[in-house]
Amino acid sequence: MPPPDAVVIGAGPNGLVAANVLADAGWHVVVLEAQDEPGGAVRSDRGVHPDFVHDTFSAFYPLAAASPVLGALHLERHGLRWSHAPDVVAHPLADGRCAVLNRDVRRTAASLAAFAPEDGAAWERLHRLWEHIGDDLVACLFTPFPPVRAGLRLAGRTGPDLLRLARTMLLPARRLGDEHFAGQGGRLLIAGNALHADLGPESALGGGFGWLMSMLGQAHGFPVPVGGAGMLTRALVDRLRERGGELRCGHAVTRVVVRSGRAVAVRTDDGTEVPARHAVLADVPAPLLYRRLVGEEHLPERVRADLARFQWDYATVKVDWALARPVPWACEGARGAGTVHVAEGVDALTRFAGQLAMDRVPDVPFTVLGQMTTADPSRSPAGTESAWGYTHVPQRVRGDAGPDGIRGRWDEAEKEAVAERVEAGVERLAPGFRSSVLARRVLAPPDLERLNPALTGGAVNQGTTNLHQQLVFRPLPGTGRPRTPVRGLYLASATAHPGGGVHGAPGANAARAALRAHPGFRRRGGRA
Repeated sequence: MPPPDAVVIGAGPNGLVAANVLADAGWHVVVLEAQDEPGGAVRSDRGVHPDFVHDTFSAFYPLAAASPVLGALHLERHGLRWSHAPDVVAHPLADGRCAVLNRDVRRTAASLAAFAPEDGAAWERLHRLWEHIGDDLVACLFTPFPPVRAGLRLAGRTGPDLLRLARTMLLPARRLGDEHFAGQGGRLLIAGNALHADLGPESALGGGFGWLMSMLGQAHGFPVPVGGAGMLTRALVDRLRERGGELRCGHAVTRVVVRSGRAVAVRTDDGTEVPARHAVLADVPAPLLYRRLVGEEHLPERVRADLARFQWDYATVKVDWALARPVPWACEGARGAGTVHVAEGVDALTRFAGQLAMDRVPDVPFTVLGQMTTADPSRSPAGTESAWGYTHVPQRVRGDAGPDGIRGRWDEAEKEAVAERVEAGVERLAPGFRSSVLARRVLAPPDLERLNPALTGGAVNQGTTNLHQQLVFRPLPGTGRPRTPVRGLYLASATAHPGGGVHGAPGANAARAALRAHPGFRRRGGRA
């Protein structure tokens, strides 16, 4: 049997998207995955309670819903179905007020007008801007940098306001909120959504990212796959196999074989060498790819120096709960939301981000909480709730802002201490929450990395979202495209532009780059 045209390292969503794009072009593709199951950070299980489905890592997928890459794969033909909670995001406060993002812009505006009468109209103005440029902006984000065609379309739509748009996208979340809203509601939605990454209220780009996530939620919601995140992975795998692609799980790649400056094969942990006729695509974080799989001897000195400056995003602690009843929010506006932000105002978010910046474990965590049964009733028995909450902690813990002396050992005592802080924040807004817990699982940074080695140190976005590591600076200065210093080797992971989030763009960009390098082997059209 002839060797495969391409080998893909890693069966995360980007690796599977890359493999599907190549298979559509007629290439024979082999995907090698170290874990016993595919999916990377898109998996689900029943490990908390046998009657409850929990998403092990990622859970809500606004970027997937908006992604032209995933849309072109028509995964609904392979069993994928999306489900929505009644509301997208809620940010309740202790005084009973609640900012609610709903897919109906009028309902969102009414929620924000309760904080300040003029803020409903302010939100509608921001939404009109999105309706005017949103498609072109998404296209810019999901294509290799620089996005020439999409960028020209965006420039044509905005005309003389292009620089004003650029300024808005670069604003910190606090500043964008100050410029557009009189009350707290809109500011909370923007700043809370920015902190889905590692962009605090004072970080450049945080306002643009928070607005982007808010508008994706406004336009597409934060949908979830019916039955669990693993159903998205299953659809990608089924589609690939239908097109003749191979998936081999339990085969860890330990080396990219480089000869005469070109990637020609990979070697697995049992010593097997799998040749690649045309390309190797790596759904692996860039530092791991270059240092462990390629070897620094094959890299230019400037790349080795830049790798030393690569910045991971914050680490993560995730708590999964099987609840005997829905979360008893005192604020009714939070009860129908799939995602709930737990923090007492923008100042609390700044305090949280400041403690992280000082490498201290926050004493009062900002928690992103998912109400999965609210979003998808199939996740647990009627009248119950499958829920989770995650918060960020430093990659290197130098101190604890709280009383527990956490030092980053992440033993059971430290995991319990962070979980207690998370639960205390929920309990303040939902009295009786703790009494409804049937079972609980706490995943600290080492647990997340053990379950998915791509989540280095518990970094779920494979590198900071801050401006100095975006666009042509991602993953290293002067990049922004999937090519690597090794010919025939392409970076297909979220460390490549445009970064984290389940949208498939890094995988698709890598696959298209490989196809462009071998136009004689590309079949036009492809199948859906």
